[in-house]
Amino acid sequence: MDQKNKACSDCGGTSFAQGTDYINLRPLDNKLTIGSEKIYTFCVDCGEVNSIKIVKPSKLT
Repeated sequence: MDQKNKACSDCGGTSFAQGTDYINLRPLDNKLTIGSEKIYTFCVDCGEVNSIKIVKPSKLT
């Protein structure tokens, strides 16, 4: 994700990082599927999440 010219909506910081968690996103009607990983982009100054991206959205349909 291109972070140029972005500012945190909470603190105005301009430094961002990306991370993930170990829980995949799954569709409500099919909890047995593996689902897809999420990537969080967040401000390194205050922790405000700027965006959440689903890595493989096709796995949710």
